[in-house]
Amino acid sequence: MNLTLPDPFIQRLPQEALTQVQLCKFQFMLDQILTGNEFYKNKLKAAGISSSADIPSLDDYRKLPFTTKAELATDQLNVPPYGTNMTFGRNEYSRVHQTSGTTGLPLMILDTEASWDWWARCWGMVYQGAKVTSNDRIFFAFSFGMFIGFWAAHSGAQKLGALAIPGGGMSSLQRLRTILTHDITVLVCTPTYALHLAEVAREEGIDVTNSSVRVTIQGGEPGAGIPATRARIEQAWGAKCYDCAGATEVGHWAFEMEDRSGLYVNEGEFIFEVLDPHSAEPANEGELVITNLGRIGMPVIRYRTGDRVRLSPRQRSSRLTYKQLEGGVIGRVDDVMVVRGINVYPSAIENLLRKFPQVGEFGVDVQREHELDLIGIRIEIDQSAKPDETARMVAAEIHTSLGLRPDVRVVPFGTLPRFDLKARRFKDHRKA
Repeated sequence: MNLTLPDPFIQRLPQEALTQVQLCKFQFMLDQILTGNEFYKNKLKAAGISSSADIPSLDDYRKLPFTTKAELATDQLNVPPYGTNMTFGRNEYSRVHQTSGTTGLPLMILDTEASWDWWARCWGMVYQGAKVTSNDRIFFAFSFGMFIGFWAAHSGAQKLGALAIPGGGMSSLQRLRTILTHDITVLVCTPTYALHLAEVAREEGIDVTNSSVRVTIQGGEPGAGIPATRARIEQAWGAKCYDCAGATEVGHWAFEMEDRSGLYVNEGEFIFEVLDPHSAEPANEGELVITNLGRIGMPVIRYRTGDRVRLSPRQRSSRLTYKQLEGGVIGRVDDVMVVRGINVYPSAIENLLRKFPQVGEFGVDVQREHELDLIGIRIEIDQSAKPDETARMVAAEIHTSLGLRPDVRVVPFGTLPRFDLKARRFKDHRKA
């Protein structure tokens, strides 16, 4: 068996048997961590854990302390540059990446050759779910810097045997020409950048709707799980859009199947919990907590991701027994904006705006004036659309759906920023 490819046997295990596989993997990892990893050796020793024998069941595992990003960042500040969360000597590591820093101080993350193979195996689940094979030609519209982004996706494609073409150092127009030149069948990028590429294609008179691209795989931000955003990507590219999810410090932990009914969590390579963010008790909707089982060199144990998710009440696929998340990643736990007493998620606003085909890029600002919360939305629109009428329709839709009266303003085309990595469209100026 090629260890870099997903194991179909584990994917079909009943939940009880799958739990035992997770426990065995965790215990194997834990014994190595407690030997060489100063960060977790001290952290778990304080919790009364000295060997894997102290964790005979997943019930015992759930009593372990959480790990937070702030905790890891502080450790790296105190012991630069990589901190003490290293199970092996420095020479054992072959890759270094850095988090994007969108939710705090950036983290330096190291991988060994073994953990990089594990990353590729996790991406193998993404490709398997989207029915991508060795016959495909995969293009990665990504800058390939320190941010891990789609580096692992590229490695996973190579392990799959597909033709993998990186798009680093290219303009959007160059990337479009590369897609056409190589008859690309699979496009991998963020959902925002998929829409931006389609926008550039329209400006340049390039027909991507009828190109050879049959699948787009989107990650890096929770856009492809938003119905209206997914529909717009599919319409623009004439292809099936698949969502996936991962994090630099955690690994690539979720994928979609062909029905694209929500993200499946990769329980063969991770342990997942959904907890109420305030009480830390199990919940159907709440914060996702993850332990990675294949990254022994720099692991995270019971890591509070900050992602808000909702468990699906039923199993949709007969091909695997993994749990599913409805609507993918709903947003960040701390992203919810309370505007005039109403809880508003950025994903809800995006879903409403994407329903208007004439609306392109947008930005949202929440401010407080004279003790009142105000929400302002800037939109770019198609040149053939009527600005005032479009603004009124958008404002009415948001008022009807969310109960808020936004100030919607049309701004000149091209004045709002474009993003090829994580988009930053929402600003809550009240926090500042």
